[in-house]
Amino acid sequence: MVALMHRRNLVRIISLNLNGIRSAFGKGLPAWLAQQHADIICMQELKAQAADLTQDMLTLHGYHGYFHYAEKKGYSGVGIYSKHKPDAVIEGLGIPEFDIEGRYIEAQFGNLSVVSLYLPSGSSGEERQAMKFKFMAAFMPHLRQLRNCGREVILCGDWNIAHREIDLKNWRGNKKNSGFLPEERAWLTELFDSFGFVDVFRKLHPELEAYTWWSNRGQAWAKNVGWRIDYHIATPGIAQTAQSTGIYKEQRFSDHAPLTVDYNYPP
Repeated sequence: MVALMHRRNLVRIISLNLNGIRSAFGKGLPAWLAQQHADIICMQELKAQAADLTQDMLTLHGYHGYFHYAEKKGYSGVGIYSKHKPDAVIEGLGIPEFDIEGRYIEAQFGNLSVVSLYLPSGSSGEERQAMKFKFMAAFMPHLRQLRNCGREVILCGDWNIAHREIDLKNWRGNKKNSGFLPEERAWLTELFDSFGFVDVFRKLHPELEAYTWWSNRGQAWAKNVGWRIDYHIATPGIAQTAQSTGIYKEQRFSDHAPLTVDYNYPP
């Protein structure tokens, strides 16, 4: 766990791939969230649709809930809880073949946009890797538009890519595996170096080895053989206000760990 500073008047945003909202809630997630006093919570991989969610899941106590579900049952889906009602909520990218998988939701608060994003995984085979590359290509113009829209933007979520060697334990053995392919890493590099987006965790901790996801195989969690594939990726203005960040590992709600960032930004 990377220690978080005392909050004061900071805006706290948490991102977590739930690996199933029903599963995560059953493992005590609501009680932990109640202690975090987050302003915004971005969730990925709901693995549920509206009819599957209890009232507590639809409107976590003290929050407004917004969701973009996948058409396929028990699959994908993203959501956002926010203490303040957004000015607008955008579900999907407007690209039907991706939107049916429930991978993008954006909440707008004044001049700030907060996105919950779930990038496809290509680990199941060549067909899904091709789909991942297709999504990345289609998503890049939208990312450029976000960067140039004049708003501050934070894209929270599971990007399913480890950017640098420091971002996964066994990088030498994963050079040809989905999530650490040269093309995927170069895509993120372009996002940072050409577009000017900022990897907020890495900005605050340039050389810290820390992970957000662990395979369920080979005692990866116990041995801390992980990947950092969950990010807050932000426009420079709000990225500069990031005060502290934390990866919470004391409890397990999912195969991912919650990633929290406190921003010194007007709520």
